[in-house]
Amino acid sequence: MSAPELIRIVSRDSPMALAQVERVRRELAALHPHTTTEVVAVKTTGDKWMGDLAAVEGKGAFTKEVDAALLAGDADLAVHCVKDIPADRPLPAGTVFAAFLKRDDIRDALVHPAGLTLDDLPSGTRIGTSSVRRAAQLAASHPHLTCVPMRGNANRRLDKLAAGEADALLLAVSGLERIGRRDVISEVLSPETMCPPIGAGILALQCREDDTPVIEAVSALGDPATHREATAERMLLHVLQGHCNSPIAGYASTEGDGELALYAKVFTPDGKRVLRAHEWAGPLDPATLGTSVAVALLRQGARELIDGIPH
Repeated sequence: MSAPELIRIVSRDSPMALAQVERVRRELAALHPHTTTEVVAVKTTGDKWMGDLAAVEGKGAFTKEVDAALLAGDADLAVHCVKDIPADRPLPAGTVFAAFLKRDDIRDALVHPAGLTLDDLPSGTRIGTSSVRRAAQLAASHPHLTCVPMRGNANRRLDKLAAGEADALLLAVSGLERIGRRDVISEVLSPETMCPPIGAGILALQCREDDTPVIEAVSALGDPATHREATAERMLLHVLQGHCNSPIAGYASTEGDGELALYAKVFTPDGKRVLRAHEWAGPLDPATLGTSVAVALLRQGARELIDGIPH
């Protein structure tokens, strides 16, 4: 089946989201040079609301309007950051993932105007972040630092840093690279220092499940290793029933021999309790690996920990 003449791509309207769409457009153009793409940009609830995400459907606040445009037929393809897609509920009925693009950097970065590293920051330094995952890990490893709530896209947070609303920021390396601002990074943090969120660095392409021409056109953009990693991570989060206020971190990696491994942590918000699990797939498929690691965390008390956090 030949590729469609036109594919309309829907996404959030932030600079980073639009940069992600441009990556998809470039890769599609290389694969299907006769296909034209158009961008349908929407402003989501999560982009408009600067308060606690739990008050506006949690992570779904970043995807609801995008999903609606896809289901209404106003667009043919949606581009999402996997870390923003809720895993405690199924995808909207009538939609499927057509591909996961090759994974970008999963690490977080410290942005400090004077170029200090995390260990060099003096007591009382204000770290701008609204991520419960980052705040919990900082509370555990650097309790002398103070987290101040800061929402908004990376460009907006950099502006807030320049305006003095915080002394430093924690941002995703992949996000800074996508908007061409790797120059502001003062330190790239290892996953051991700052464990990433589920789905870090992965872009997902979502289509209507009955739109076979578009699914076939974009599926070749998918990366098999990233697909396996995303499947394991999202199953982990699904079994844990993590919500937007759950300090859950973890990542799957494809080892040199091709075997899949999954490492995950669940924290209390104050970082004083940390549950850990790490397994290799062996004969397990990715979804079963995600389930197994989640069960290992549940045996340690993850259910009570997660359910005890208001959301």
